[in-house]
Amino acid sequence: MRSSRDLASRARRWPAALALALLLPLAGCATGADSGPGGDPSATGTGTGSATATGPGTGPGGGTATGTAAPAPEVRGQLRADDRTRRYLLHRPAATDDPKPLLIAFHGRGADAAELREKSRLERAATARGMLVAFPEGLDHGWGAGTRATKQRPDPGLDVRFTEALIKHLVRTEHADPERVYATGFSNGGSMALRMAAERPDLLAGAVSVSGQLPAGDAAVKPTGPLPVMVVYGADDPVRPLAGWPSPPPDPEEPILPSLSARDTAAAFAAAGGAGKPVAREEKGYDRTVWRLKDAAPEEDSTAAATEAAAGAATVQLLVVHDAGHTWPGSTVPPPDGFGPVSKALDATGTLLDFLTGSGR
Repeated sequence: MRSSRDLASRARRWPAALALALLLPLAGCATGADSGPGGDPSATGTGTGSATATGPGTGPGGGTATGTAAPAPEVRGQLRADDRTRRYLLHRPAATDDPKPLLIAFHGRGADAAELREKSRLERAATARGMLVAFPEGLDHGWGAGTRATKQRPDPGLDVRFTEALIKHLVRTEHADPERVYATGFSNGGSMALRMAAERPDLLAGAVSVSGQLPAGDAAVKPTGPLPVMVVYGADDPVRPLAGWPSPPPDPEEPILPSLSARDTAAAFAAAGGAGKPVAREEKGYDRTVWRLKDAAPEEDSTAAATEAAAGAATVQLLVVHDAGHTWPGSTVPPPDGFGPVSKALDATGTLLDFLTGSGR
């Protein structure tokens, strides 16, 4: 269990080589190589335009860029990991010399990075808040969110290692702050974000899943340490029920993994963080359940302010959205047929960014 100081600052101890890499940020589009998990990844990025174009940015999360520089154009990057070339989209905030928070956003099954970007508008809201946003591309339009090997995904740890390599690469090339790395995703991508949170809690400072649950059964993923986590779920999800899917029907293209309920998913992270009993309350358009993670004993030199900050920042939350399906609440993009309604009572993008950056906990 982290100390109260750890929970307040969410500090991470990264390898010395990675710490040294922070001193070597590369401006603009990057070309380089990392010695990361799964082999010797190398990466290239391509983009057009200038990173110092003028004009503020705004987004649905309510943030507004305070500098005079607008985000650089989208970068289409490639990363070599596990002898595979993996791709991602990257959006940068206005140029500064400071380390930048990094958000990794995983798309849903059958979709791609551009689809999640359009549906969530995360690139606008997050870059306006000074955050880097990376939308990685899954293999065959999906993610290995569970631990079970399948014919389509014989190596169930492949995407975990790719995500680790991508984070390391962006810390080196984009001056991403390793102490402020977050994960989010939708549906299968939400489950992937939860897997990273469960298995790599020291790599992330927080995670949010929208319409995604923890895999269960022989594909089970179990949280291994304390981490702020939020689960946003539609009460009327017709694709992946709120109550979970212990025995999903077969799928001819790729097996659908069994899952815990949305509540049990959140409760698993709460238990891993030593949380007490949850507190539930009704809010306009959704129900919120909050578990406050248990603080470890303060270190001898911890200040009262650090202890108080830790107590206020570390929570696990479940938001069950009324009249919402397997959708991204607040999105203006119509969902596919059969996915159910999109709630306008909650802005999932702004809510998750507020939670990850601390103001919504």
